[in-house]
Amino acid sequence: MPSSTTHATFVIEREYKAAPAKVFAAFSNPESKIRWFGGPDDWEKSNYKLDFRVGGRESVSGGPPGGTVHYYDALIMDIVENERLIIAYEMHLDETRISVSLGTTEFYAKGGGTRLVYTEQGAFLDGFDDAGGRERGTQELFDQLAAFLDT
Repeated sequence: MPSSTTHATFVIEREYKAAPAKVFAAFSNPESKIRWFGGPDDWEKSNYKLDFRVGGRESVSGGPPGGTVHYYDALIMDIVENERLIIAYEMHLDETRISVSLGTTEFYAKGGGTRLVYTEQGAFLDGFDDAGGRERGTQELFDQLAAFLDT
């Protein structure tokens, strides 16, 4: 079967009650981020790493017990504290690369809280994933972020 690539961009906007510094810290602090960033609670998780600096890496793997391992590997491209984070990342299912994306997260003060704007530009490979599925998964992560910030 010949290879294929589908390009897509999506934007997610969220508002959180927490100030931008607190929301940004949920992305930049490894102990905080692993609490909301990952697969469903019943998934096996392993190998979470975050070296939060320009040129640093972030990675995590996991999946349903005995099932396919989902692997995320990111390179941090740009950081403006409490304002912007840009990463380039790839996703794998077991050994198969399924996508390569550029993700930009912007943090804006709004009242006493934060307006978060996330833009993803993705190349989805060989039909293993698509922008709709990725957007739904990212929405779920931002739901988990909201629950984390409310604790």
